[in-house]
This record gives sequence, C-alpha cells and structure tokens, in this order.
Amino acid sequence: MLADDQAMIRGGLKLILEDQEDITVVGEASDGAEAVDLARRLRPDVCLVDIRMPKLDGIEVTHALAGPGVQDPLRVVIVTTFDLDEYVYGALHAGAAGFVLKDAGPTLLVEAVRAASAGDALISPSITLRLLRNLAPARRATVTRPAQPLSARETEVIRAIARGRTNQEIAAELFVSLSTVKSHLATIQNKLKVRNRVEIAAWAWESRLMDNAERLP
Repeated sequence: MLADDQAMIRGGLKLILEDQEDITVVGEASDGAEAVDLARRLRPDVCLVDIRMPKLDGIEVTHALAGPGVQDPLRVVIVTTFDLDEYVYGALHAGAAGFVLKDAGPTLLVEAVRAASAGDALISPSITLRLLRNLAPARRATVTRPAQPLSARETEVIRAIARGRTNQEIAAELFVSLSTVKSHLATIQNKLKVRNRVEIAAWAWESRLMDNAERLP
C-alpha cells in the first residue's frame, strides 16, 4: 500500500514497484488518516508511507499500524525526501521496518519492500552510516564476538554492508552472483547472531572492523 499526499509521487512509486513481477500495489492513500484506515482494512504485506502528510504524519501512521502494543502489526517503510535524524529515530521507535529516501533510486526502494516483507529491515545507506557512527562509540563495550570465525570474504561483505552497499552493489564489487551474496549474508547473520543487515552494519562499526577500512560510499 502507498501513502503519500502527492498523486504524482504515488504514481511514480507505483510504476517502479509494479514493474516487479512479485509486487502489486493494492491500495493508495492521500493522507495519514486514510492510510491507517486503508491499511487496517486491506492488511497489505508492506505499507510505504511518506513522513509529511495531512491529518496524521508518517510517524503517527507507523505508530498506529506497527507501534508497541499493536496486535498483529503491519510492516511499514517510511519513504521521504527529508533526511532528518528526528524523523529517522521517530519512525524506527514507532516500529518502522525501513527508512528510504526518495532519491535513493528504484533498486533500493524495491529492496526495502522485499526486506520488510521478509521481516527484515533496510535503511538508506547515507542514513545508516550516520546513525551507526553516532551509535558505535557508546556500544563498543558490549559488542559480541562471532560464534565462529569469519572468513576473509565474509569480512569483505560485512564491510560493504557497513558502507551502505546494496546486495546488487556487493555482487558487482566482489564479482560474485546475487545468490552468493545472499548466502554469505545468511552465514554472517548466523555467526554474529543478528537478524538483519542493519544489525550486521552496527556490529561492524561497534567492533572496530571499520576503523582501518574505507568509511564512505
């Protein structure tokens, strides 16, 4: 489901998503109150919600659909042009399963939808890097060691994730297939005992794995 007060934006997002064989847009809302009502009636796999909308903003919509105490919460991904920390923290605390900037490109948008549908989380790379850099110093004392040693290739994949690379970009950089990257991710998650790529990136920064690596995309 799409929720954005601009019809042109909704139309553009719909074109991008429905170009994928496995994604269908089942509903559109032009304000926050309509988004909550429509989502509760349709129960879509993923709700793409703008941060600034009339009646209820994206954070209020997220809290209503996925916040603490919500029975059978929906998966909400915030899609916005506003790269502000207060919005990011607010959305994630409200229960969002992703935060994607509208200028991040079609590939990341589609990947965020698929990640949310699979119970994972994806945040735009520029936001991920900023959040994790701010978070890492306070959490380094609590970082856990891998359950099993990481291979050299797994370490490369972790560093790429920490720099905000998508699966497709990692595959291209390492000259491997997309399925190989996904296989590495599954192994890494098992070794680090984490649930998704955001937690992998957090571990990389907290464990100082990035201290001697390139930090910018």
